[in-house]
Amino acid sequence: MLGLTEDAVIVCDHQQGVVQNEPSQHWVTIEGRAVLVATDPQGRTIKGCPNINYLAGQKPCSTTLRVSAGYSTFVRIGGRRLCLDSLTGLTDGAPPGTFHYVVRTPGQAFVSAGG
Repeated sequence: MLGLTEDAVIVCDHQQGVVQNEPSQHWVTIEGRAVLVATDPQGRTIKGCPNINYLAGQKPCSTTLRVSAGYSTFVRIGGRRLCLDSLTGLTDGAPPGTFHYVVRTPGQAFVSAGG
């Protein structure tokens, strides 16, 4: 599994909604780009989700919720687990508990870590 950098493309289930990454640390990088660590993907803005049909009770994905899987069990940076390309969690899109975010591309292709 590959580690994620700030250049990772993380999308909602609708594929057009893109998570706005904000790394919390900058001392560990891959090719000059900060790696993402535990809780970095949570509470982030999702831009571009097309899931808009308020009359049917739908709401676009606009924020990531808690990560449900995808943190390394072996690699830690500053005590926080490295994010892997298996990362996933729910969004705040409606109906609630329906839509996930997943990694489309990890932002790098060199560093892998155990999950």
